[in-house]
Amino acid sequence: MRIGLLGCGTVGGGVLEICRKRVPSLEVVRILTLPGELDDPLVTHDASVLLDDPAIDCVVEAMGGDEPAHGFLVRALENGKSVVTANKAVVAAHFAEFMELAERHGAQFRIEATSGGGVPWVASIEKARRVDEVTSISGILNGTSNYLIDAMEREGVDFDAALREAQELGYAEADPSADIDGIDVRNKTIISATVAFDSLCRSAVPTLGIRRLTKGILDALAARGWSLRLLARARRAGERYAACVEPVVLSAQSVEAHVPRNFNLATLEGGTVGELKFYGQGAGALPTGNAIVQDLLDIEAGVSSRYATRETLAWDPSLLGAAYLFATKAPLGEAARELPGAGEAAGDASSRRLSVVFGLDPERAGELARAAAETDPETFVASFSPEAAASLEGLL
Repeated sequence: MRIGLLGCGTVGGGVLEICRKRVPSLEVVRILTLPGELDDPLVTHDASVLLDDPAIDCVVEAMGGDEPAHGFLVRALENGKSVVTANKAVVAAHFAEFMELAERHGAQFRIEATSGGGVPWVASIEKARRVDEVTSISGILNGTSNYLIDAMEREGVDFDAALREAQELGYAEADPSADIDGIDVRNKTIISATVAFDSLCRSAVPTLGIRRLTKGILDALAARGWSLRLLARARRAGERYAACVEPVVLSAQSVEAHVPRNFNLATLEGGTVGELKFYGQGAGALPTGNAIVQDLLDIEAGVSSRYATRETLAWDPSLLGAAYLFATKAPLGEAARELPGAGEAAGDASSRRLSVVFGLDPERAGELARAAAETDPETFVASFSPEAAASLEGLL
């Protein structure tokens, strides 16, 4: 199978290496890069040379971002070329459009590498869904945010020091907003929920990040036998569904609490298969490149995948109702109950304290978080897992 490669940075380079060294049937015949990026006889700086070549069977997109990636993928699909992409942002924004074009032009559109890097997450959801109704998905789907939290817990460093370390190691970008504000996980949640529930997941997924997380908050949680991770969460019940991204207070004994550094851990639940967990590297040249090559091999073998293009389930955020932790100086009203002995959770001389509000869903928690942030911009919010919430009874 003849392949055109859009972008040859970290991920594209991994694809090229794997194809050349391990899978000779997958022949990369043209590579689109910016001038000066790669010295290779296959390089072109003109997208049309690659996208309009009838001899190219499949296009691999490893550029990232929305444009020009979106336009390139539309053009490839309209030309009847199958597409494999690692670009979660462009897929989350244009999922239905890409699938409709693929079906119209007899092409494949495959997305394994968008969610979980080298973890076979999308394929595993698809296999589970062949037998079961997948009722929930969740997990750590961003290695950068997990690295930061793990470093803060394990090494006792503050957020800024952990972020500098992650940037020096190449785990975090110079602008880490997509990772620490939950945007990257939101894109992966939209994709994962669409596959799991066979219904297009809406783009307006409630999202809370970890930008305001402090060592003081983590220390206060640890003193009570809790940990914290940034999680994707989605649930289906009959013809209703909901999804969100938020920091979650976990039992320190949970599997998620022990996921180290930049690793991912994704979980699904089905009627007959029960709970399944998938652990591995969520990013990197060869793990993500491996996921792309797996998709290419499926296309070569004639294995097809089709995903929903319409939102056929009703949105119901109450499916993800939980107790929520607030670290803030802002007044939260009579419903808030302060954690006894929490003290000054921010680890500074502020009066920011830890409080719990019961009976919120992700949308209402987000509204309360935004209102609190008007008074205290450093407000931090997280939900409680059911296991961690159970231990609140003895504290409040």
